[in-house]
Amino acid sequence: MAGRRVVITGIASHLGTELARRLEQDAAIEHVAGIDTRPPRVRLERTEFIEADIRSPVVTRLLPRVAPDTLVHNRIERLPGPQAHDINVIGTLQLLAACEKTPSLEAIVIRGSAGIYGAEPAAPQFFTEEMANLYPLRTRFQRDVGEIENYFETFANRHPEVTCTMLRYQPAIGRGLRTQIARYLSLRAVPTYMGFDPRIQLIHVEDALDALVAAVARPVRGAVNVAAEGTIGLTRMIRMAGRPVVPIPHPAFAAATGAARRLGLPPFSHDLRRLLQHGRAVDVTRLVEEVGYRPRYTTAEAVADFAGSRVEAEAA
Repeated sequence: MAGRRVVITGIASHLGTELARRLEQDAAIEHVAGIDTRPPRVRLERTEFIEADIRSPVVTRLLPRVAPDTLVHNRIERLPGPQAHDINVIGTLQLLAACEKTPSLEAIVIRGSAGIYGAEPAAPQFFTEEMANLYPLRTRFQRDVGEIENYFETFANRHPEVTCTMLRYQPAIGRGLRTQIARYLSLRAVPTYMGFDPRIQLIHVEDALDALVAAVARPVRGAVNVAAEGTIGLTRMIRMAGRPVVPIPHPAFAAATGAARRLGLPPFSHDLRRLLQHGRAVDVTRLVEEVGYRPRYTTAEAVADFAGSRVEAEAA
């Protein structure tokens, strides 16, 4: 598909910047543009940086001007914070208003979250894409993700000529990432729920990027789970990361992690606490068979690579 034009929201993030760099190297991509309030993390050779907030109505004028055939919505806030809801919901609504005015658009790829499934004690061994409504949306972030998915589903139904791909990512881990799970595994002593050792499934940052590139090249309609193959027990994962495990009784866990936050340690969102108690795993058949990408790292291999990179950094 020669002459493709791609716009990336959230280009200042690690994955946003790296996606733009990869697309720049593709001769089939005519133009890459990135929208964010901050510039990309590194200097990019042929990416147009558009300084704008996706929550602003100005986006409805900017997107049609660029005339993309593909939009990658990467500006979804995963960490808890006062602006997270506005960015996730209001930003998505403004972006879709801009899409309505962009007749050149053929595909939208959204970097969503497997958090839509929640983390439940009686959950299936692996969630398939049809199971998003199996349990109530219990957290603020889950409800945000649910709204985002509903907005894009409504848009897709109104515009069948546009292929909307909702990528439901498991938590990412890897060199240089500051995700909640990476910060958790970097604590000097890692708290767990006493009596719980759930199965955890992650995605290596390189596979997270490659899956996004593959979805841009081959968008499919609907939701697609993105995760490493296989799971790992939480206790084993912490020990592989070279950290001591500190079991805490369930009633005291929230208070203990809250106290840690007051000491300057990273916050534990409601979603992360539920994940550490119950775990979650998703089926990646659709990613492999329809998008055409099989992750190179299993979950255990992703954790081992993260642990190795941290040891190297501490020895340097």
